[in-house]
Amino acid sequence: MSNIRLLQNFLRSSSRLQHVRWASSLIQNYDFESFVAANEHMPSYGPDSPERKQLYEALNKYKDTTTDIPIVIGDEEFRTKDVRYQVMPFDHQKKTAKFYYATPDIIQKAIDNSLKARKQWELTPLEKRAEIFMTAAEMISKQKRMDVMATTMLGQAKNIWQAEIDAAAELVDFLRFNCQFSRDITRYQPLSPSESVNNSAIYRGCEGFWAAITPFNFTAIGGHLCSAPALMGNVSLWKPSDTAMLSNYTVFKIFREAGLPPGVINFVPADGPVFGDVITKSPHLAGVNFTGSVRTFKTIWKLVAQNLDNYVSYPRLIGECGGKNFHFVHKSADVKSVAVGTVRSAFEYGGQKCSACSRMYIPQSMWPEVKQKMLDILKEIQLGSPLDNKIFLSAVIDDKAFNRIKSYIEYAKNSPNLSIVAGGKCDDSQGYFVQPTVIETSDPQDKIMQEEIFGPVLSVFPYPDDEYFKYAQMASKTSPFALTGAIFVKDSVAREELVDTFRESAGNFYINDKSTGSVVGQQPFGGDRLSGTNDKAGGPHYLMKFLSVKCVKETKTPLKEWLLPSMK
Repeated sequence: MSNIRLLQNFLRSSSRLQHVRWASSLIQNYDFESFVAANEHMPSYGPDSPERKQLYEALNKYKDTTTDIPIVIGDEEFRTKDVRYQVMPFDHQKKTAKFYYATPDIIQKAIDNSLKARKQWELTPLEKRAEIFMTAAEMISKQKRMDVMATTMLGQAKNIWQAEIDAAAELVDFLRFNCQFSRDITRYQPLSPSESVNNSAIYRGCEGFWAAITPFNFTAIGGHLCSAPALMGNVSLWKPSDTAMLSNYTVFKIFREAGLPPGVINFVPADGPVFGDVITKSPHLAGVNFTGSVRTFKTIWKLVAQNLDNYVSYPRLIGECGGKNFHFVHKSADVKSVAVGTVRSAFEYGGQKCSACSRMYIPQSMWPEVKQKMLDILKEIQLGSPLDNKIFLSAVIDDKAFNRIKSYIEYAKNSPNLSIVAGGKCDDSQGYFVQPTVIETSDPQDKIMQEEIFGPVLSVFPYPDDEYFKYAQMASKTSPFALTGAIFVKDSVAREELVDTFRESAGNFYINDKSTGSVVGQQPFGGDRLSGTNDKAGGPHYLMKFLSVKCVKETKTPLKEWLLPSMK
């Protein structure tokens, strides 16, 4: 059957055609061949602004409702007896979503359904696939913006600005830039040195299905990890985090409303080990797109290895696993920039960003002044509901995170090498609240300088001023992670030494700026070592992971002689 015939069949249903017509009306000026992406504009949400009013209207729509979220496979909804709830982290008695864990049989059904949808979707022209995700981007940018914002704030305890950065701006950026990048990386065609030979490259999706296993901390990552493979002609199973269920389901529904055909992305909440076991046993696993813990990613890798002889193709693994990110300060640094940048990096969204600053190395002579400036800022920071626009950070995500973070703070209170400079209080009576905590250490190799905490805890080691190179070398090797890092330095000689020292210590590196805040299209994101496979989401090379390239040589002149030139 021809590609045109398959596409006609694919678009045949009236509902599908209605979606396509609506998509065209939303993006009338969109031209795939000439489109150049730009970062999404972020409104201020200032007092009396229309966007703040719209946001609070959306919050009122969701905040007193428990949304029922089914498993979605194709056009079917499933509900099992294994019922779960997502609660509001800042008020954990309130259930914001009710959802269901898929059984192994249902997960297998999702795989089978995706594989049935794969052929028609993979043969759909790239520009048509991109049109759907551009439509989704326009919907999130406009009429659905406040829905993804509100569900992120309520379910993941993000304040207004953090929700805007994530659920609106970054998700829109991922979708738009990926559409541009998909075109750019598939434009290459190999050389055809003579008229008698035509060489070409066909860019195919991978054979099989992708599994997208997504985290709680960024709604944008949830939408991105499942949609990036789909854009390139793949099908995927989306396993959302239990603690990001409401926002992720909101995004999934937007994809479908934008015209995404049933089965291309199936929405499959499930217990992690059960999901991992089923997908890795399938011979049709094409790849895993993962953001989460090192332990979980290693488990997936081992399961894939155990099943290696069963696969149709070698599965591709993409992993982003967090970090123990650093700020290294030289004595020539700007004091205020260090203080403000470190507070922002360490404590925005409660330190629950993969890139959050978790350890700082600072000259002993500079530490008292920087410490005081940080304390002055921390005195003004209040913990509370993210629905209050004055709140800088709210609760951590759940009881597991709360107990883990609290255990490190208790360890600091009882260690002779550590002293708590600020914060240190934890209270889970209503929400999972942990004060922004600064810990000073006399031992740069203490476990609190090495292990990922993933919470609002910053550890600081003041080093002798003139020994910055020694401690920079130590800092570059202290952690098993290599995600983000920043140096603060004005001295040009020291700058070059530090840049060289930290060459392999961070996938995203900042000079005189905080270690957080990468922007799609500006700082493609990913790290080395145990931080992950460094495939650089938000950049063009990332999408190559989802392509299988077929090279074709067509000869127009028949080969008539078997003798080699050297034989004559």
